[in-house]
Amino acid sequence: MDARLRRVNKEIADCKNDRTSQIRIELVGDSPFHLKGSFPGPEGTPYEGGDFDVDIVIPESYPFQPVKMKFLTKIYHPNVSSASGAICLDILKDAWSPVLTLKSTMISLQSLLCSPEPNDPQDAEVAKHYMTSKHSFEETARYWTEIYAGGPGSKIGKTLPAGARDDVAIAGLDAQHVSRFEGLGFAKNKVIDVLRRLNYRGPNASKINDERVVEELLKP
Repeated sequence: MDARLRRVNKEIADCKNDRTSQIRIELVGDSPFHLKGSFPGPEGTPYEGGDFDVDIVIPESYPFQPVKMKFLTKIYHPNVSSASGAICLDILKDAWSPVLTLKSTMISLQSLLCSPEPNDPQDAEVAKHYMTSKHSFEETARYWTEIYAGGPGSKIGKTLPAGARDDVAIAGLDAQHVSRFEGLGFAKNKVIDVLRRLNYRGPNASKINDERVVEELLKP
């Protein structure tokens, strides 16, 4: 058994034996070098109550190269791509150290949910939302936790039929803003896309005049 396999097996066993961290790691298929990690959303954050899965690939030169991780569960966070699950975290890049383990890396990822770094974002649109209207950002993140991570019902979710998803809320927008531009004859999905890209949210909405929005809506 090579050193990489011995180390990975030990780290998987350590996670199974540690009941306090709530970090879970399991194999994907038969390979010990392709794993799925899971952890609960931290208390006191919009991710509380959700369960988040992470894809883990162990490189050939592990532990001298960092593991490759990305979120499998969709999450609304400045340092995670809302489209691909790619993660911006220093220890997954140039701050990696061979003393780090799968468990400690997953704990760092969990901590990232407590302390976003919007000035070094993976998802620039989400980072803008966070910096311009934190309350609205938290409502959106909480709604994503509800519909994608099995979290408790948000204020938004409680107003919808069971199983329904609110595209306006997923984009972190105000339904009244969307309806106003829909009333001008534009398709709802087009309005949502434009307002999301312009960060037409919270106090920032008052800084964007209607002419700018209509100009964007008229583009093919």
